[in-house]
Amino acid sequence: MAGTDGVEKAGVEKLEDAIVRSAEQVAGQVRAVRDAVATVIFGQDRVVENTLITILSGGHALLIGVPGLAKTKLVETLGITLGLDSKRIQFTPDLMPSDILGAEVLDESATGKRSFRFIAGPVFAQLLMADEINRASPRTQSALLQAMQEQHVTVAGARHDLPKPFHVLATQNPLEQEGTYPLPEAQLDRFLMEIDVDYPDRDAERRILFETTGAEDTHAKAAITPDTLVTAQRLVRRLPVGQSVVEAILTLVRSARPGPDGGPTGKLIAWGPGPRASQALMLAVRARALLDGRLAPSIDDVIDLAEPILKHRMALSFAARAEGHTIQEVIRQLKARIG
Repeated sequence: MAGTDGVEKAGVEKLEDAIVRSAEQVAGQVRAVRDAVATVIFGQDRVVENTLITILSGGHALLIGVPGLAKTKLVETLGITLGLDSKRIQFTPDLMPSDILGAEVLDESATGKRSFRFIAGPVFAQLLMADEINRASPRTQSALLQAMQEQHVTVAGARHDLPKPFHVLATQNPLEQEGTYPLPEAQLDRFLMEIDVDYPDRDAERRILFETTGAEDTHAKAAITPDTLVTAQRLVRRLPVGQSVVEAILTLVRSARPGPDGGPTGKLIAWGPGPRASQALMLAVRARALLDGRLAPSIDDVIDLAEPILKHRMALSFAARAEGHTIQEVIRQLKARIG
């Protein structure tokens, strides 16, 4: 028995050493992506970091900000630096589900034989930009549900697998609501993060002025390949997570729901995040640790990522909104419990 235990221990140590070596190598490659994006996108370090964390976690992100804050530019730049096949859909009220997924057309051969042929839509890309996603009807928005969750689509009863990796980065303007449709809760839950894109600070805006209005524009360059990205995503799922971090995730997510786990704060919440939020937080804290060159996440990672992962998965009660409470305020109170 003692010999068997020794072999098992040696095997575990060998596996841990392999993870450490892989993490060090992949972390350097991922940071190279962040540095490459920083040569084109200025003053949005937190946005870039959270978007990269989302992609490393294998998820999708919803970027919310007023026009002119380089949301579209960020998605285009990420497609180049990550080496992904990227496509863009401009969402409009007249957009149909077939405009996203594709459709079957009837072909006739030279001999007169007729058959259906599937023409793939723009969703068949490794990085899909859904620009102003809330401008399309709910029917069209829902065309992405199966793709985002199951990595395939069904057209005319036939399954069509999407390329790997597959990520959706959607943008939304929070100001102009005329002619828009709120995203259904089921679709919001498919987004791993909701990322707020704020105005840059003065120094960053000064740099933007000089870098983007000169004779030559700075162009992004590929930093890694899709295969390297897939390797990084697999590694994220292998990073160890301490028991204290797991308990912090469970405490935070469960207290964000109405009921006894939320305590006094729970009375302010109409509905809260499901287990998918716990899964998202578990992956995101690992991805953040890898991006920072650490081999395991900490409770600080849980606290820092709580708001972008939880806020689009929660709603306040009518009474709480009438009293002036906000989702951000409630999440701050919940974070204080684990901080």
